Amino acid sequence: MMAPLVKVHGLEKSYGSVRALDDLSFEVQAGEWIAIMGPSGSGKTTLINILGGLDRPSGGTVTVDGAQIGQQTESELTRYRSEKVGFVFQQFHLVPYLTALENVMLAQYFHSVTDEGEAAEALRNVGLADRLKHLPAQLSGGEQQRVAIARALINHPKLILADEPTGNLDEANEVIVLELLRRLHGAGHTILVVTHSEEIGRMADRRIELHHGRLARIVTPSPEDEAGVDHLLARIWICGEKGAVASAEGFQDALAANPPRTLNRMSDLALVEVRGSEVLLTTTGSGRARDIIRRHRLAERLLTDTFSMDAPAADSEACKFEHIISRDLDQKICAFLGHPRTCPHGSEIPPGPCCPPR
Repeated sequence: MMAPLVKVHGLEKSYGSVRALDDLSFEVQAGEWIAIMGPSGSGKTTLINILGGLDRPSGGTVTVDGAQIGQQTESELTRYRSEKVGFVFQQFHLVPYLTALENVMLAQYFHSVTDEGEAAEALRNVGLADRLKHLPAQLSGGEQQRVAIARALINHPKLILADEPTGNLDEANEVIVLELLRRLHGAGHTILVVTHSEEIGRMADRRIELHHGRLARIVTPSPEDEAGVDHLLARIWICGEKGAVASAEGFQDALAANPPRTLNRMSDLALVEVRGSEVLLTTTGSGRARDIIRRHRLAERLLTDTFSMDAPAADSEACKFEHIISRDLDQKICAFLGHPRTCPHGSEIPPGPCCPPR
């Protein structure tokens, strides 16, 4: 086997008496998509910062592409960040007085090479060909995050590190950004994503789950479990809401171990039809997808309005509820909330039999 791209062994990080990471060990192979998950304060962002050379470990070793980054000088770490790592953060960190094109070229500048044509092509690849000269304030949140992704990729990094990359996005823009990440994964990029989202966790090849700075478990999601099927049905439904085509190629990138088998199974269950590169919901699949979307968005509304959860936490918990809420409980929750029309993100909650005519 090839040596892992990332090797973490006995990693520790302390801030005074607080131990943020405690004896953490794992490996990541080139081309893997890893979701780093766990409750707030479990050490996820600390881990990403150390992997990105933004912070130093207190103990243990971190090896990326053969180099132990914890032993490097500041100048070596600066070079490591510019050549080996692409960062995507929840906050977009765009320079407000630079255009989208100039923000991407800024990353090239720190790499000592600028190429306007290459920067423009990077923006075209994330669907922003008509936004090259726009300032960040003239872009939507989703567009700003896509600029940040183009900037992260411009120097062809070995490792893409993303910290809650969809945390500040509405549902429609989240779909766009996740589709970009799927495409990058399909193209062979190595991606580590810090997330609270169970949905993103299901897309990854593996989940590294932390608790109080320690490794709780490493999970390899099964692409054939019911939750995985429901997840894909929901993604296809959301594409239809946006008037977009659900691409078989794009969804294959999201389905981990054996994408053709999963799509074939869904076809056998008469949930989807695959026509060339297009994936279409059948009547049965559309009904099931609609119910999943309704339960998820009702759960988000309940958790946000009744329990005052923030958006990332509500979304994560809603992913659990959407698979266990019965039809009867669905209608009771809907009535309790006054038959809401939209989720906290503003997306429509499909009406149920309990809802008054719209």
